[in-house]
Amino acid sequence: MATIAACGEWIVSTCDSKLISIHTKQDREPFVFDCSAAEKKPKDTESDNKSDDGGADETGHDVILAVAVSPTGRLAALTDDSKRLVLFRCDSPWQCISTRWVVRRCTSLVFSQAEDQLLVADKSGDVYSFSVEEPHRTGELKLGHLSMLLALTLSPDDRYVISADRDEKIRVSHLKSPHNIQAFCLAHREFVSSLLIPAAHREWLLSGSGDGNVILWQYESGRELQRWDMRKLREAPDGTKDGEEEEKRSAVSRITSSPDGLHVVVQCERAATVQMLSLEKGTEDRLTPSHQLTLPHCPLDITFDPRGRLWVLLDSADTPFQVYTHTQDGWQRDADNAEVSRVTEALKPYWKALQPLAVAESRFEHLYKVNFDNMESYMEKKRLRLEQQKSHWGKKRMTGDGNKTPGKKRSKENKVK
Repeated sequence: MATIAACGEWIVSTCDSKLISIHTKQDREPFVFDCSAAEKKPKDTESDNKSDDGGADETGHDVILAVAVSPTGRLAALTDDSKRLVLFRCDSPWQCISTRWVVRRCTSLVFSQAEDQLLVADKSGDVYSFSVEEPHRTGELKLGHLSMLLALTLSPDDRYVISADRDEKIRVSHLKSPHNIQAFCLAHREFVSSLLIPAAHREWLLSGSGDGNVILWQYESGRELQRWDMRKLREAPDGTKDGEEEEKRSAVSRITSSPDGLHVVVQCERAATVQMLSLEKGTEDRLTPSHQLTLPHCPLDITFDPRGRLWVLLDSADTPFQVYTHTQDGWQRDADNAEVSRVTEALKPYWKALQPLAVAESRFEHLYKVNFDNMESYMEKKRLRLEQQKSHWGKKRMTGDGNKTPGKKRSKENKVK
């Protein structure tokens, strides 16, 4: 899984077991953290020998599963499939503050606005809170779902924790008392894969799903405000709707917002485009589809930097990054940007080795519902059975035994005796 994130003046990219942080302004040595060479978990508890599903021992491969950056860009964190939770201070130079261990493999991380705690969501449906001020303290269980959690975010005032799971549910809970549920946001037909609260509207929530829809909510009340089907918005190169493309499963893999909140970008799996939504001011503010960027390759991840530029991580060893800037004429690629060249050159030695590992068929394919329609096979078996019976009794009639039954034959034999 390859990701990209902006952390102040640093661009952070992850792939396989490595986190690589590159300074965009100065020619500095990149900071590289390799989970495969990091601290190993001591096997001193009975639970260490159990897998995520409670079965036999399951050894991780140190693959990074999720990354988070704090609101000010001073802190960063990652988690891998060996159940590490690593906290960094993003000063010059970067520093690893602590390595802790989670109970189950995690799917999403988020810092609080106060940057005093780090919340992690895991595959068993639990959310744990880890202290930032006490970087070696173990995590505290905050809340739980009955299904795998896939996305997690916090309201800008740290009042609510918003969690999304595989069973299409978005739950809005009070952070200080998570048993107190404020609302549910229920409208998706597949797993919820992405959550975002845009900067311009603190009361809004955007959610993306495996059903290909992005929904805008008023999350405190659970009310749906707007909805977009990304498959219908996607266009073929000739400007027509691509019917074949619409039939493919295309989960929303990322939703991100510009720092001023005026632009929202949606990335979908298996799509070589990203969809722009712009904030339309009026008596009632709305988001409207405004632009669509066509890319040379399917994007692996997207992010905005503090200056409002869109960074796109591509499946390409030669040009892994593209940067787009918003102008009066729309979104334009900044091809001759010195910062992009600096980041690209610094990443290339690592990316060429890791790039084949970055591309997966789908991060979400195994999460889709499986419908078992056995009526067709039942009707086919029934038809074959009836044909066999018809053929059997037809042969009996041809031999003259069609009116004889085993029961009658036995009764005649009993009378003779």
